[in-house]
Amino acid sequence: MYGSEKVPDDSERTAFRKAEKKYKLYYDDTSKSSKKKKQPKPVDLSEVLDFKSILESYNQNGDLPPGILSLQSDFNFPVFSLESRPGFYFIPGALSVEEQCQWIRESLTTFPQPPNRTNHNAFYGPIHDLFIAAKEKKVLVEEGNGITSLESKCNPSDSNGDVHGWEVYEGHTVSSRGNACKSILASVLLRKLRWSTLGLQFDWSKRNYNVSLPHNKIPDALCQLAKRMAAPAMPKGEQFQPEAAIVNYFGIGDTLGGHLDDMEADCSKPIVSMSLGCKAIFLLGGKSREDPPLAMFLRSGDIVLMAGDARECFHGVPRIFTDKEHAEITPLELQFSHGDDLCFLEYIRTSRINFFFFFFSFFHQILFPRI
Repeated sequence: MYGSEKVPDDSERTAFRKAEKKYKLYYDDTSKSSKKKKQPKPVDLSEVLDFKSILESYNQNGDLPPGILSLQSDFNFPVFSLESRPGFYFIPGALSVEEQCQWIRESLTTFPQPPNRTNHNAFYGPIHDLFIAAKEKKVLVEEGNGITSLESKCNPSDSNGDVHGWEVYEGHTVSSRGNACKSILASVLLRKLRWSTLGLQFDWSKRNYNVSLPHNKIPDALCQLAKRMAAPAMPKGEQFQPEAAIVNYFGIGDTLGGHLDDMEADCSKPIVSMSLGCKAIFLLGGKSREDPPLAMFLRSGDIVLMAGDARECFHGVPRIFTDKEHAEITPLELQFSHGDDLCFLEYIRTSRINFFFFFFSFFHQILFPRI
């Protein structure tokens, strides 16, 4: 029985799990007033690698901490590596603020669009224009749960013709019917968006790539960005060609547990990771969960590459910082502070978006051409 399982103490946890627990967001529950806003428990960040500070020091006087190396590259900014983790590369501040804003917009408006799959597909089917529906305060309503008899009165707006059992309606038409319709706010679904897939589609239920699913090619501009950023981790004369990407969406308290990305047919190519939005802590472990991981800050615009031995290292994200003091998104706030961009500002103030680019195998292109 689940209820009778013993909760492991620290002596039974792996080194990676202990680090996750150390940095995870916990709230101080000592407040006696239920009306008082819960405060995050303080966390010791003294051992977290800060590549922003390392970059500033390196630019000023060329100094680097022990175990940190600077690579020669074609970029006009440094690329750092770790002696203890061969194949791992960190490129702080690689993306301009304008580039960051561009990909935040695309991540919310374009990338969750069908045929790209999201975590909502299993229950709601493909949802078109979720961000717009949330912005316009629309509601998703389940068909067959009172909606059939209401169709002549509700008049669906911007209907999702291929949503399996769910339609988008104006909020006021649904609220006027009381509990007759099973519904959910589009804004709630937007906040519950956890992942979307680009290019070759990953089937999370089976933990593998499903090459039979229809899919679009990863946008050329995004491919070119990933190809350019992957260059330090590629053998001389070779170029990275991403065939699949997963966009992860993090909200307050969300984490990404320690894992390996080993589902690709060809693991000789690097993984390219791009961070947008609120600052996070990234854990880079070893080839066993018992290996103590290194903790480092990830900020908006940072790029991480994992190639060679580093591809076999456990990694995860135990914490994102959404408070104004630690989120460090002031440049994004300034960029999104007017007009139609205010809706993006509202989202990104408490969110982090992360891209993972993968190379799968060129063989599937012959058998399953992209649409």
